[in-house]
Amino acid sequence: QLLLVESGGGSVQPGGSLKLSCETSGMIFSQYNMGWYRQAPGKQRELVATYVRGSNTNYADFVKGRFAISKDNTKKTISLQMNDLNAEDAAVYYCSARHTVTAMQFWGRGTQVTVSS
Repeated sequence: QLLLVESGGGSVQPGGSLKLSCETSGMIFSQYNMGWYRQAPGKQRELVATYVRGSNTNYADFVKGRFAISKDNTKKTISLQMNDLNAEDAAVYYCSARHTVTAMQFWGRGTQVTVSS
């Protein structure tokens, strides 16, 4: 059974940083494009950062220069370093795994990020 488990969320002040992590199991890591999405209250889930075609990355415009996605192929984990957080970044952040052939997408349960002073 494929399982994605996020961790690292929490509450920070504006300008602060957080690092999210996603542990995976039950999957062949190399067969999936891994990524991060987020969903704020009353809004649709949106892409934050993903890997595409191996180690290439794709970032949403609103996080470029502030967030960085990384992965560890040995540990089968991905991370999201988030810097200079602002109130608009507050959301539930989800780890995603999309199969490179079937395009089936799997989700973790999410981790809450709160940004407030």
